[in-house]
Amino acid sequence: MARESLKTIARNKKAFHNYFVKESLEAGIELCGTEVKSVRKGQVNLKDSWCSVNNGELLINGMHISPYEHGNIFNQDPVRVRRLLLHKRETMRLYGLMKQDGYALIPLSVYFKGSLVKVQVGLCKGKKLYDKRADMAVRAAKRDIERAMKERNH
Repeated sequence: MARESLKTIARNKKAFHNYFVKESLEAGIELCGTEVKSVRKGQVNLKDSWCSVNNGELLINGMHISPYEHGNIFNQDPVRVRRLLLHKRETMRLYGLMKQDGYALIPLSVYFKGSLVKVQVGLCKGKKLYDKRADMAVRAAKRDIERAMKERNH
């Protein structure tokens, strides 16, 4: 079997800043009409998006896909609620964790796997302000160390 290529379209960097990602999984997404063409052009924004479970279906809310400029009256609403495609058992397991443990489902990235659009969904727990500060301090220290090593080698 040939190895499928992965082409990342959009990443939700804010999610990694605001949440601890406990688990992530891949889901398909139900798109209509010209939305796939907009996704191919990279016109996707995941910044304020989240997932919810309604009637046993996993839905993605707040994901912005810009209308395709060469489209016509069949262009969809840019922030409409879209359905994610997961097995029923996985959906119900995630719903149980969300209700019981206080986790949130946050879309982390959108990418092409072959010719299919996939969404990486993370089971996340919110960070407190002191957690965010600690992460920024670790990142700054790592950056300073790399800068010092680079100067030392030259």
